[in-house]
Amino acid sequence: MDPRPSARPANLIGRAAALARAQTLLATGGRVLLGIAGPPGAGKSTLADWLAAQLAARHGTDPRLVAQAPMDGFHLPNATLARLGLADRKGAPETFDVAGYAALLTRLRAGGPEEVAAPSFSRVHDAAVPGAHRIPASVRLVICEGNYLLLDDAAWAQVRACCDETWFLRVEEKIARTRLIARQTTGGRSGAAARTWVEENDLNNLRLVDATARRADYLLRLPPVLPPAP
Repeated sequence: MDPRPSARPANLIGRAAALARAQTLLATGGRVLLGIAGPPGAGKSTLADWLAAQLAARHGTDPRLVAQAPMDGFHLPNATLARLGLADRKGAPETFDVAGYAALLTRLRAGGPEEVAAPSFSRVHDAAVPGAHRIPASVRLVICEGNYLLLDDAAWAQVRACCDETWFLRVEEKIARTRLIARQTTGGRSGAAARTWVEENDLNNLRLVDATARRADYLLRLPPVLPPAP
């Protein structure tokens, strides 16, 4: 079910507006989970890294107030994808451990005195990296980013329900396509194989994700390249 059936997302345009909104969330007092959704190649990970660095620079890191819990850490292992016949669909919704991600976000939302470990994803090794993100009890803003945070099927709806606020990062398809082909060639595919993968897999996922934009609280559009973190 659409959590905002009669609402239209507001707009955040530019880095300054995004950072200001993140600072507002950080100032609310309790722990807040911010979900940043958007299609593959939109720059979600870059934005999340930039926001975390900017907020750390402004608020200090002792105790830590900001952390990340990205969806990509819940890619199913390649061996599992091969066994399920999904190796050629890697990156599609069914190739993630959505129940595991929802469980992590539920735990983070509940808070508690213990540190929580969240996985990341290595494009170099094409595999999840367990415990890459450490989230101590002091953290008040957890940035959760991923393609499918706003899907409305039963499993993914649990993820959306854990987020206090969601943004949707827009990107033009031609820009995303260029970035995705570069990502695939960097990962070892030939130019022709990279283009085929993007056309037959990534762009289908992009169009699926684009259809979820209306479920976000805010729509966000950024320049193609963010400045380096401080």
